[in-house]
Amino acid sequence: MRAVTTERAPEAGTEASQRDARILGDLGALLLDAGTSVTDVREHLEHAPEQARAGLDFSVLPRMVLVVRVDDGAATLVSASGKDLSFRQGVRASRLAREVELGTVPVAEVPARVDAIRSMTRPHAARDRILGSAAVALGLAVVFRCPWWAVLTSVLVGALVGALVLALDRLEGAGAVVPFLSALVSTVVVGATASALDLGDVPLYAVCAPIAVLVPGALVTNALLELTATDIVTGAARLVYGVLVLGLMSAGIAAGSHLTGLTLDHDSATLVGTARKVTASAGGWHALPPIPLSWLGVVVLALGIGLAFGAGLRLTLVTVAVMVATYALLALLTPVVGAITASGAAAAIVFVGARAVERRALAVPATATFQPAFLLLVPGTVGLVALASTDVHAFTTSLATFVSLCLGTKIGAVLADTLPRLRLPSPRTSPTQTGARP
Repeated sequence: MRAVTTERAPEAGTEASQRDARILGDLGALLLDAGTSVTDVREHLEHAPEQARAGLDFSVLPRMVLVVRVDDGAATLVSASGKDLSFRQGVRASRLAREVELGTVPVAEVPARVDAIRSMTRPHAARDRILGSAAVALGLAVVFRCPWWAVLTSVLVGALVGALVLALDRLEGAGAVVPFLSALVSTVVVGATASALDLGDVPLYAVCAPIAVLVPGALVTNALLELTATDIVTGAARLVYGVLVLGLMSAGIAAGSHLTGLTLDHDSATLVGTARKVTASAGGWHALPPIPLSWLGVVVLALGIGLAFGAGLRLTLVTVAVMVATYALLALLTPVVGAITASGAAAAIVFVGARAVERRALAVPATATFQPAFLLLVPGTVGLVALASTDVHAFTTSLATFVSLCLGTKIGAVLADTLPRLRLPSPRTSPTQTGARP
């Protein structure tokens, strides 16, 4: 992280303004490293206490925060470190930003809090990453009702992919090929298994589930939030990069399929809401998991996300509760309005709920509730499936789901800001500043 300040002409009495600009810039850089969208970062900074942000103008890019003093044009440029934070660190960063908005944490204390968050370590990070990758693969394979042989294979390949990613992360410059190599290895192992055991066509999620932990779901989420706001350029850039990653993974699947002769089953489930309609007459290892077992699959998926992204015990439990509730919404809404509309409606409901929880419990910021739910809703994995299947219907379904989620998220944001009981309190009227009892 680097801060650079330029001034046209030094003036007396500007030291406090320069200090506040650096502090707020550092806070914004922390939020960027935590994976917060540029729209939300700018809103956090613009809602800082009046005495700290007075006369300051904020511009936020994906890896940079620019704070300009309006009176003399002096600019403070703070770069994000570029090192992704764990989910637990991200939630603490979001909580700190909310506490600064409400005035419960003075701006002068922010640097120490930022340093404390950045210095947090993850014990057994490598082990948790491998176990989390395996659990995510298992959960998705069960939720999308892959045959039992594919469920078992997904667990083993998911752990292998987790170990492969850890090994490649230690090689400088290898990050660019991780999506392709992981998809290639996953497809080769699954294809070789299907060929050796003469298993026939392979469900799409038997291949995609082991590499789902690499799907840029958070990136697509931020792109969606930014596209529905005013940050069109940033949102479009994120979306293009997300599509590029999905394209590399799709290329890996295509290469692995060619090497092993794997044939994908294009009729397998591609949306959470349609997985219940998948049927099979075969028994034994070719049988499908019972529909009620999908609920357990959602729990395992949430546990895997918590392990893979360093959520910690309490945040993982929150993730489990949110993802189960989101799955219940999809199960209830899909038969009524269809899978595509249900995704958007669920996004709106979860967004309003996340803001309501944040309003009443500062210890549970919206990122701790909305982001996990969006990992179940966001069409990142669906997009990978559509690209891998080369099926026009699957691709159009993914695109329609994305549009539905955009509309649902925007409607949820409008409702959360409009309904009086859900509206977040203003820093200028917080109890600590008015003297009112909390």
